[in-house]
Amino acid sequence: MAQTTKGPQPRGASPKVIRPIRKPAQNGEAKRAGRSRQNAQTRLTAVGDASKGLVRKILHAQSLEFYLLLGSTLFMVTFGVVMVLSSSFVDSMRQDDNPFGIFGKQFLAALLGLVFMGLISLANSAFVRKMMTPLTLIALVIQILVVFTPLGVSVNGNKNWIRILGFTLQPSEFLKLGMILLTAQFINSKRHELHEPKETWMIVGISGAVIMAFVAAGKDVGTVIIMAMILFGMTVLSGMPRKLTYWVLIGAAIAVPVIMRSSSSRWGRVMAWLNPTAPDPNDYGWQTTHGVWAFAAGGIPGVGLGQSQLKWSWIPEAENDFIFAIIGEEMGLIGCVIVILLIVFMALILIRIALRTDDLFKRLVVLGVMLWLSLQSFTNIAVVLTLLPVLGVPLPLISSGGSSILASLMAIGVVLAIERENHATPRRIGRSR
Repeated sequence: MAQTTKGPQPRGASPKVIRPIRKPAQNGEAKRAGRSRQNAQTRLTAVGDASKGLVRKILHAQSLEFYLLLGSTLFMVTFGVVMVLSSSFVDSMRQDDNPFGIFGKQFLAALLGLVFMGLISLANSAFVRKMMTPLTLIALVIQILVVFTPLGVSVNGNKNWIRILGFTLQPSEFLKLGMILLTAQFINSKRHELHEPKETWMIVGISGAVIMAFVAAGKDVGTVIIMAMILFGMTVLSGMPRKLTYWVLIGAAIAVPVIMRSSSSRWGRVMAWLNPTAPDPNDYGWQTTHGVWAFAAGGIPGVGLGQSQLKWSWIPEAENDFIFAIIGEEMGLIGCVIVILLIVFMALILIRIALRTDDLFKRLVVLGVMLWLSLQSFTNIAVVLTLLPVLGVPLPLISSGGSSILASLMAIGVVLAIERENHATPRRIGRSR
């Protein structure tokens, strides 16, 4: 109800009416805020529905091999993230006073890798063939920039990283996948000329050697050795003549000592491996010696998750190259055996998927990924067990390293895409065209 003003009024003048004050602006703001909240809820619901739909699309009605590979991958990635957290907090505290620094980067890289793996698994082989050349060229260009420009970052004497937006990227990890795809495509295109060394195997060897030469220029010999083993395994499995195989093995037996001899630190590690009881003033055998101590401390049951003593600056790269030693100390022999069995299990699944694949290109890609993950895994384990000299290669899917886990999960995504096609068009095992 309107009110009148009090006090004397001029004669003949009507009382001044004071109307109630309204707040249309505030009412409008409240309505707009309500609409904004409703729109935000709608968007979140849409994103949630889209995410659920994508997950259902990835997992819907696939083969047993698909689910076994996916399940073992998820288990190894989860186990690896936990072990990185356990083994890295001492180094993280020393680097930036943050016990979760290395773990946080690994966790984000694992999440991003799993997203890429899921998206790639939805692609068809035609898309993979279309994209493999430009992606490999991009990785090769970045590798060249790493080696020959100031953009490259050196770590432990190896110039094999580039820093982008505060994160370091190792392009050689992605070159492994690119080399596998390009080699498989070339051999598939020459499948009727495999008996001609100059037309097939010489070109395969030269193209692989060019890629590995740029990696070797960054002094990352461990990665070069892994790439050479992958390439050699793919050529043997695709039918390279036996005589040529022997010549390649002879050449490797000559080249490896020469490469190792070219660096004093690298040769020092080799000599420390060959003569573990000899004087070691430069501590070349420090890492492997304390790795053995970690296994001895762990025994059969292990000392417990997070209870390692050797990670307190006794083992360099405890969360990376020597994470298997920390697994041996904290999880004991039981944990080590479980990890080895998981690697073997994954390799057998990949072989099974390759046998289910008719197309030569797709079969060689699956076998190449199998060789990559299994050979690198057992090389890393052999180094930690002192069966090989220190080479500086991580344990796939487990060791710390964003580029390594990203590239590995992308490769598994390609295999999952191939197995998805196998399931959609099932064929007789062992048949090839």
